[in-house]
Amino acid sequence: MSTTPIHLQEVAKKQETYFNQLDGIRFFAVFLVLYDHLLAGFNTLPIGPIGVTIFFVLSGFLITRILIESKNQYKPREDGFKTYLKKFYIRRTIRIFPIYYLTIFLLVVFNVPPAREKFWWLVTYTSNIYIAHHEHWLGVVDHFWSLAVEEQFYIFFPFIVFFIPNRHLPKLLVGFIIGSVLLRLYYFLTGAPWFVAYVLMPTSLDAFGLGGLMAYMYIYQRELFDSTFKRGSLVWLGLAILGGSLLWYHLSPDPHLSLNSVFERLAGSIFAFFLIGKAITGYSGVMKWLLENPVSVYLGRISYGLYLYHNFVFNHYHITPTHPVYRFMHRIYRSFPSLEENLVFNFATYIVLTIFVATLSWYIIEKPINNLKSRFKY
Repeated sequence: MSTTPIHLQEVAKKQETYFNQLDGIRFFAVFLVLYDHLLAGFNTLPIGPIGVTIFFVLSGFLITRILIESKNQYKPREDGFKTYLKKFYIRRTIRIFPIYYLTIFLLVVFNVPPAREKFWWLVTYTSNIYIAHHEHWLGVVDHFWSLAVEEQFYIFFPFIVFFIPNRHLPKLLVGFIIGSVLLRLYYFLTGAPWFVAYVLMPTSLDAFGLGGLMAYMYIYQRELFDSTFKRGSLVWLGLAILGGSLLWYHLSPDPHLSLNSVFERLAGSIFAFFLIGKAITGYSGVMKWLLENPVSVYLGRISYGLYLYHNFVFNHYHITPTHPVYRFMHRIYRSFPSLEENLVFNFATYIVLTIFVATLSWYIIEKPINNLKSRFKY
C-alpha cells in the first residue's frame, strides 16, 4: 500500500510537461561558468559558482519531481522499488556516463595531467573528495568536482524519496538546507581552506534542497507554486540577496577568509530558486525571448557538453604551448598582434571553439545515445 496520503495521490498524477524555458536557464548557467573560467585572468567576481549553483538547484527540482512521480507510480507494485531504481539509474547512466568516461579515456590516452595519476578518483566520481581531503585542486579537471557532487546526490537521494512518506519530505529538505549551511560554518570555524566546504556534496545540499522544495510545491501545492513564482518581484529579491553576497565578497580583504564563504551558496540558491520557479511558470517579454529563442534553447540542450569540455578547449592556468588551441591562437596573433590583448575576441573565440566541440559531441554521441531513454520511460 502506498504511504502517500489520499489527498496527495490525487494531485500527484504523472506530469508530462516539458518546461520550455529551462533550456534557456541552462544556457544562462553554463555561460556564467564559461565566462568565469575562460576569462580567469581577468574576471574578479565569483560568477562561475553562481552558474554551478543554478545547475544544482535545477537538478534538485527535476530529480525530486521525477522521483516523487515515479515512486507514486511504482510503489504500489510488487516489484515497484526495483523498477523505480532501475529506470532512474538507467536514464541517468544514458545521459551522463558516455561522454564523461569518453573524456577521461581520451585524457588518459593523450596523457593529459593528472588523468593517469588520479584515474580512479575520476572514474568513481570522487574527485571532489580528493580535492577536499588533500586540499589540492586537480588542474585541468578541476571542474569535475561538480559532476561528482551531482552523481553522489543521485546515489542516495532516490532511496530517501522512496522510503520517506511524501508528507515528511519537505521537513527533510529543509534539514538539507540548514545542515548544509551549518556544515560550511563548521569548516569555516575550524580553519579549513575555503574550497573544502565548496566542493563536498553535503555542503552543497542547500541548493538541492531548495530545488526539491520547489518540486514538492509543484506537485502537491500547485496553487501556492503558481502564486509564488508568477511574481517577478521575487526574482528581483533573489537578485538583491545575491548582489549583497557579491558585494560582501568584493569588499572583503580576503573573500575566502570571510564569513560570506559560508552563505554565498545559499544566496545563489535563493536567487536560483526564484529564477527557475519563474521560468517554470513562464517569463514574458524580453526574458521570454532570451530563454526561448532557438540559440538559447540549443545551447542549453548541449550545456552538459559545454561544461564538460570547456576546460580542455582553454584553461588560463594550465594550457601549454603544445595545446592545439594555444597554437591556433598564436598563429592569429602573429598576423594580428592587436588581438592578443583583446578580451572580447579571445572570449568569443574560446566560446565558438567550445560550442563546436560540444556540437560534435551532441550529434555524434549524446543525441543518438539519449534516444535510448525512450525505452525506459517512467
